[in-house]
Amino acid sequence: METFESLVRAEFAPKNTYLNTASTGLMPARTVAAMHTAVQASAVGQPTDMFADVEAARAAFARLTGVPADRVAAGASVAVHSGLVAASLPEGAEVLTAEADFSSLVNPFHIRRDLKVRSVPLEHLAESVRPGTALVAVSAAQSADGRVADLAAIRAAAHEHGARTYVDASQAAGWLDFTADAYDYVSSVAFKWLLCPRGVAFLVVPEDLGGLPSLFAGWVAGERPWDACYGPVDELAHSARRFDESPALFSYAGARHSLALLEELGVDAVRAHDLALADRFRDGLHRLGHQPVPAPGSPIVSVPGLGHLQGELSDAGVQVSDRAGNLRAAFHLYNTPADVDRLLNTLSS
Repeated sequence: METFESLVRAEFAPKNTYLNTASTGLMPARTVAAMHTAVQASAVGQPTDMFADVEAARAAFARLTGVPADRVAAGASVAVHSGLVAASLPEGAEVLTAEADFSSLVNPFHIRRDLKVRSVPLEHLAESVRPGTALVAVSAAQSADGRVADLAAIRAAAHEHGARTYVDASQAAGWLDFTADAYDYVSSVAFKWLLCPRGVAFLVVPEDLGGLPSLFAGWVAGERPWDACYGPVDELAHSARRFDESPALFSYAGARHSLALLEELGVDAVRAHDLALADRFRDGLHRLGHQPVPAPGSPIVSVPGLGHLQGELSDAGVQVSDRAGNLRAAFHLYNTPADVDRLLNTLSS
């Protein structure tokens, strides 16, 4: 039987110390091979059934997040999904967000000048929900520094005050113990911790479709897509597929295989692996006299004041990010203790 390590080593062989999954995850070998096959088949006029790949990817994401596939829309960006949620709100509605959350999540609410957007520190989000709050929108894990939202407290506070919840899981899906069914709307890109190509994103909606308008409905949003190619779509899909964007098919041809790998490995095992490496790095930073941003339970570690070292680290073969002046390292399933130690050794020198 294949072990976690053997499965990972069969799929990944980075040529550097890659600690930048919070920016872009590495694609498994099976994903690269599937995309190559799809491109080659299209080049000779015998394209594969990439719409079947879309459905397989949709179903895999649904299983990974604990919802039925008919509640998942397939798209390409969180910003479009946020735009749909923003468009569903009545004039004057209050939207509560975390300060400095990722722009793709919050900006569509600010674009609607008739909404009241209120931002508070992440740690105070739950206690800041009040009567009249229509929606709480937050990233499950913060892109800038890895802090994990207290989603249970936020959900409870929103329920108490009759507010809906919208969670961006882009920095969490693939490692966090997360069930999308607990929230009204969940969006996530898949090119980070879900190891998919760029051009893949998912939106989870309630069973009643959450009152979202089908603003971007093209032919793929029809109940019978191939009968909806010309003129107005007579009948939108009865499921979340009515919110589908026309898919980046080659990306989805690969995505189904990335998601299948995560299912084989198990998110629980991935989380344990990732967090152990992040804790090893935090311990090493403390020995070196550095204090990372407190983010317990996160595989993203952000170190204030060291962002300027990103270029030097890259030259040394260690890939990290510079975010808001902080050095951001992200540890995922293809990383090892040796990767952590190499980063620490490079920082110490």
